[in-house]
Amino acid sequence: MRTPIESLRHTLYQVIYQSHTPAGRGFDIVLIILILTSVLTIVLDSVAEISQQYQEQFVVTEWVFTALFTIEYILRIFCIHRPLKYMASFYGLIDLLAILPSYVSLFIPCSHYLQVIRILRVLRVFRVLKLVRFINQSNMLLNALLASRFKITIFLFTISTLLVVFGSAMYLIEGPENGFTSIPVSIYWAVVTLTTVGFGDITPKTNLGRAVSAVVMVIGYAIIAVPTGIFTAELSREMKKQNNSLDQRVCLKCRKLGHEKEANYCHICGTELPLPVPERSG
Repeated sequence: MRTPIESLRHTLYQVIYQSHTPAGRGFDIVLIILILTSVLTIVLDSVAEISQQYQEQFVVTEWVFTALFTIEYILRIFCIHRPLKYMASFYGLIDLLAILPSYVSLFIPCSHYLQVIRILRVLRVFRVLKLVRFINQSNMLLNALLASRFKITIFLFTISTLLVVFGSAMYLIEGPENGFTSIPVSIYWAVVTLTTVGFGDITPKTNLGRAVSAVVMVIGYAIIAVPTGIFTAELSREMKKQNNSLDQRVCLKCRKLGHEKEANYCHICGTELPLPVPERSG
């Protein structure tokens, strides 16, 4: 027999954490609407003309949203059996960061604009709309990034070395009289030039400096494709790995092709899958 508090916690858990129920789905949809509205309010508040005209309304609205999100955060902790696990999770940290800027703004002016981090909370739309297929694809991209991190780190170290070399060379060639007032400023020019951004705030004036600039720009075009190639190779390897782990069963409801070999239900719609065809021996 549940106590009144246990019954309340169970009901709140069903509403807040279970999106497959009508109440839970409605709660998540309302929450997403509130998040988007609060972010829109913060964006409009940053526009001087609008902020001056509706400053009091913006302040009241932001604190109303903060109060609602604070109550929601407390209820999430209250109704879950392992609150510390939730608080340390990705969504738990985002939920906390979504309300902290309002309270920090009482001591640090303008810090309430950091509330735009609330936009990250709409990632729950993947769970609400059951877009598991997109989560799987994002996991594939993440695995590819993690697999290529060492190669990309070496690449970035090499680029950093080239930037220091080219920046120092341009400092010696052009000097302060041509805008290259220090090695850090010259390295900034090298970054802008190597990435082919070309702000034009610092430009070489000597013929030798222009020649070095041409070399840096050509190298920039040549190396842009390197990290892309590294990531593409790892992504291709990850896709092959995932395809090898799937069988060719088709869901009879949503027609999804390819499921885990041990799966009994479709990960898209939850329909029971047909039995796998046994592999022929010999």
